[in-house]
Amino acid sequence: MESKLVIYNTLTRQKERFEPLHAPNVGMYVCGPTVYGDPHLGHARPAITFDLVFRYLKHLGYKVRYVRNITDVGHLEHDADEGEDKIAKKARLEQLEPMEIAQYYTNRYHAAMDALNVLRPSIEPHATGHIIEQQQLVRQILDNGLAYESNGSIYFDIEAYNKWQEARGKKQEGYGVLSGRSLENIKDESRELAGVGEKKNQADFALWKKAQPEHIMRWPSPWSDGFPGWHCECTAMGRKYLGEQFDIHGGGMDLIFPHHECEIAQAQASMGHPAVKYWMHNNMLTINGQKMGKSYNNFITLEQFFTGNHPLLQKAYSPMTIRFFILSAHYRGTVDFSNEALVAAEKGLEKLLNAISDLERIAVAPQCDAETERIVKGLRQRCYDAMNDDLATPQVISHLFEACTVVNKLVDHKATICADCLKELKEVMHLFAEDILGLKAEKSGSNDAREEAFGKVMDMVLELRAKAKADKDWATSDKIRDELAAAGFEVKDTKDGVTWRLNV
Repeated sequence: MESKLVIYNTLTRQKERFEPLHAPNVGMYVCGPTVYGDPHLGHARPAITFDLVFRYLKHLGYKVRYVRNITDVGHLEHDADEGEDKIAKKARLEQLEPMEIAQYYTNRYHAAMDALNVLRPSIEPHATGHIIEQQQLVRQILDNGLAYESNGSIYFDIEAYNKWQEARGKKQEGYGVLSGRSLENIKDESRELAGVGEKKNQADFALWKKAQPEHIMRWPSPWSDGFPGWHCECTAMGRKYLGEQFDIHGGGMDLIFPHHECEIAQAQASMGHPAVKYWMHNNMLTINGQKMGKSYNNFITLEQFFTGNHPLLQKAYSPMTIRFFILSAHYRGTVDFSNEALVAAEKGLEKLLNAISDLERIAVAPQCDAETERIVKGLRQRCYDAMNDDLATPQVISHLFEACTVVNKLVDHKATICADCLKELKEVMHLFAEDILGLKAEKSGSNDAREEAFGKVMDMVLELRAKAKADKDWATSDKIRDELAAAGFEVKDTKDGVTWRLNV
């Protein structure tokens, strides 16, 4: 199949037409969470971003195998291969087994992702379940002379790797190809660690770490009782489930260096060729311009957003409001948290979902008015054009808002629509808002019949009010509005028509 989808490839620093290696099959690997704490807003952005990619590729007809890992060992406190394992440290502090910590927070992550309507991946491998594959990866790199043993630990030899790439005529594919960093830059950044004596070069990274006597999580290996380096798991599990070459590797921009840079080096050093065709990265969520994350101690958990239980939050925000907030910005743009932005997202989501609900209240006319026909007939293509341009969700939402204006006019009998155009409008709004953007009404569907009856009665009452206003019978018009308000119905007169909702 010929794809019109264009995505930004971090590796080449440009937009490229998406052409899978083995169409219609697509392999996509996304770095999942390290499960030692509650998921926060920073976890929601990559999950929602690549859920969007997953949904859209499937909609385009591709057969997608989506792998998103769970890191439950090997992620140390510091990128320089020092400090405690994050999960082991949490287990020590709470006096629990590390796997209790990993299981508890994996469950919490799943619950939060389900609330955000993030689809489960095709495969969700755990690092601890793939120790053998990671040891095989380490052995291949050692056998190729691109790693070395030091006191029972194995380190990737970056200088040897760069010389190897140069000898192959691929100097431009040396370490730093993704991040743009040179080895000298990395040496300068790690000078303060020069006293750490195990590495030949402080830029080298761990493939296998010998466990200290107090370290709980350990496995036997030819080199020592220890555990794999953090970067190994994604390379090993990616090729196990997606093959030696696959289409997309995704994650947050904070993973470009060192994590994804190390993955690229490991793949080339073990197999002799790159593993990934397209590298995709979502940008960061910030609070007052600073990255949100556990290490910055400024994060707000998703549960706190859902309950409003955090000093920075003025109120609770629903999971769909969070999803809409994230999709309202392009995935490669920064998003700065504020209550004002979330309130705006809440209102935008309400506008969209109300319009979708109101589609069922629209009466069919023999023909459309010219403006309605123009907007409806071009809506599908405009939404596709936005999605195909590197998943431009803000533009998709803008086009859907234009459709919302049409819906409001139709409900208020200020426009007309024929049966074919109404069918098209319903299909496109449901397709892009629900199936592709993954937005949904958060009320239970058990009251659908009751809500439909409410809608019919309200239509009748509002028609009586509109007639009273047309007859300049302001007393009757105001009485209807006030009585509805007393019963819990909020009626708003807008420039596009009348909207209403029941406040419960």
